[in-house]
Amino acid sequence: MSKYFNKIENGDALKILKKIPDKTFNLVFADPPYNLQIGKKLRRPDNSKVNGVNDRWDCFKSFEDYDNFCKKWLKECKRVLKDNGALWVIGSYHNIFRLGYHIQNLGYWILNDVIWKKNNPMPNFRGTRFTNAHETLIWASKNKNSKYTFNYQSLKCLNDDLQMRSDWNLPICNGSERIKKNGKKIHSTQKPEALLHRILLASTNKNDLVFDPFLGTGTTAVVAKKMGRNYFGIEKEKKYFKTAKQRLEKTAKIEDHYLDTIKNNKSKPRIPFGSLVELGIVKPGMSVFDQKKKVNAKIMVDGSIKYQNSEGSIHKVAAKIIGAESCNGWTYWHYKIDGNMIPIDNLRQRLISQNVNSSKNQRVL
Repeated sequence: MSKYFNKIENGDALKILKKIPDKTFNLVFADPPYNLQIGKKLRRPDNSKVNGVNDRWDCFKSFEDYDNFCKKWLKECKRVLKDNGALWVIGSYHNIFRLGYHIQNLGYWILNDVIWKKNNPMPNFRGTRFTNAHETLIWASKNKNSKYTFNYQSLKCLNDDLQMRSDWNLPICNGSERIKKNGKKIHSTQKPEALLHRILLASTNKNDLVFDPFLGTGTTAVVAKKMGRNYFGIEKEKKYFKTAKQRLEKTAKIEDHYLDTIKNNKSKPRIPFGSLVELGIVKPGMSVFDQKKKVNAKIMVDGSIKYQNSEGSIHKVAAKIIGAESCNGWTYWHYKIDGNMIPIDNLRQRLISQNVNSSKNQRVL
């Protein structure tokens, strides 16, 4: 398996894919050929040439030829995905609807389509259509029952405590990030690192293994390396592969202690405060305090607490004291030990740890 950890290969994706064992990767990100069907060269009104996508690798004989190609790589990607893995595919109006059709037919389960709205799109020089200002991403789990990763709280934090929407406003790859040689772009469709950062943050965790079958100049692998994810990529074109290799050699991983992400609330074990009373971890009549020790409340036999004329849950009483609609009682209330004030959440974490260790021991037995 180490053969596919933090490696990239130069070769045909379909041929290499067939050699990869089943259920290898946590995530696949695919930026396949779009089959743009560009015929003659595009020119601006001043007759200057537009550097559009007319590369050989994006040309297919027919829609049928393109469909057969897509079905093959999508089928192989599904095979090499872990049961709880997921797929991201990006495309434009030229190909994304065909890809979506095949994705559903192959048994993937579509979770979202995401619109990447470009801050700085290429204008429509002829004035015959709307300016094409977005691309579409499809996010799908391996199947309907997959327990896929979605770091909801981290994305909410990334978005100033608002739920992350399915329309992403990000610039196209330009400036110093755009790789050029002699003033010309190395790759016509190089994706911005910001786009991959958001995708990997959303649907992978530290040390997960990410696969890109059409690596291009290596953006997926570069961002994965930075974010403490493992990567494997395939690129057919030698000049792109060489560029990707050079980028990876220059890329440094973010320090480990900065790679932690916020856990989703629903993934945290739910333990009522009353359970601590039932298990004898705290005793009825025990005092709990606010952090500054100005408030002294008593624990009751049913797990409620009483302070002056107020009684109720640890959360309800704390909220009433501070005059708020809600309050996290686990962090508001403290207990005293050896002269130190310790949050009662410390007791909950200890119970969680005991439960985890107990489960491990049972599995061993």
